[in-house]
Amino acid sequence: MRLPRFKYLGPETLDQALDLLNTHKDDAKILAGGTDLLVRMKKGLLKPKALISLKALNELSYIKKQDGYIKIGARTPLADIIASDLIQKEARALFQACEKIGAVTIQHYRGTIGGNILQDNRCHHYNQSDFHRSGRQACHKDGGKICYAREEADRCNSTCQSDGATALMALGAGIILAQKGGKRTVDLTDFYTTDGIMPHAMESHELLKEIIIPVQGGQSAYHRLAYRSAIDYPIVCAGVFLKPSQKNEIADARIVVGAMSRSPLFLAQASSSLKGKKLNDTYAFKKAADVSMDSAATFAVHNVGATLEYRCAMVSQMVIQALEQAAAAIKA
Repeated sequence: MRLPRFKYLGPETLDQALDLLNTHKDDAKILAGGTDLLVRMKKGLLKPKALISLKALNELSYIKKQDGYIKIGARTPLADIIASDLIQKEARALFQACEKIGAVTIQHYRGTIGGNILQDNRCHHYNQSDFHRSGRQACHKDGGKICYAREEADRCNSTCQSDGATALMALGAGIILAQKGGKRTVDLTDFYTTDGIMPHAMESHELLKEIIIPVQGGQSAYHRLAYRSAIDYPIVCAGVFLKPSQKNEIADARIVVGAMSRSPLFLAQASSSLKGKKLNDTYAFKKAADVSMDSAATFAVHNVGATLEYRCAMVSQMVIQALEQAAAAIKA
């Protein structure tokens, strides 16, 4: 499979990149590591007229603690996040998620945190070659009016399988989107639409500049299930955050389940059920995990290569393992 023809643009500053985005808009795509974008282009799923490379924009690659937040530049390599003592100590769920993304070569030489957040939703009925997709009627995501993942669905049910996004949402992260002449901050829970075709609430002239994680004094954990330990996307995953009170109770909790829907699922009911519970209350953890499973099952469709029954059952396992690990880190 060959790449379609495109114009390569290599800005040397962020302002130049924003100028190019403002000029080309829908005709251009941002190229950071390219581990998702170039594969989609080779399969004929995407045919931009221009690629705007961020290769020279070192100003978008950093990890720092400032003003009560951990701030990460969007072009920061996954390997830098894995190696960061700050991330391992205060945003461990993100460290664990990045460890699982792709293979070591992708982490070290290509993959970026911004690219992982912005990767397109996936569906094994759609993410195939032109030849494979030409053998049947086009689905919603391919411009048709059918969904192979859910019978009689009136919309695309492609799934967000981003490890990074699931962990960051559990950490209560936000993102800064830049455009020519301005920028805006968006909570990650508000960044995802319910549209599998256009899953991100982002304009074509905007660029993901920075991820901001509030320092809250708690502990987090991330667990995922995939067919292989490397390369594969998750078939189900969970990120959690627990903040303790002075009474050794849970003052705040966040449970997020990924790879089950068009976006990572922040499960408010399951999260709130843990407030006021003891950090060693295994019954409360199991109950929250079961509620998470029931909530996530509503969104499950057959599009990531595993049965619905298995994936739904594994939601509770991923959640309870993550909760127990986060609680153990607090007590350590």
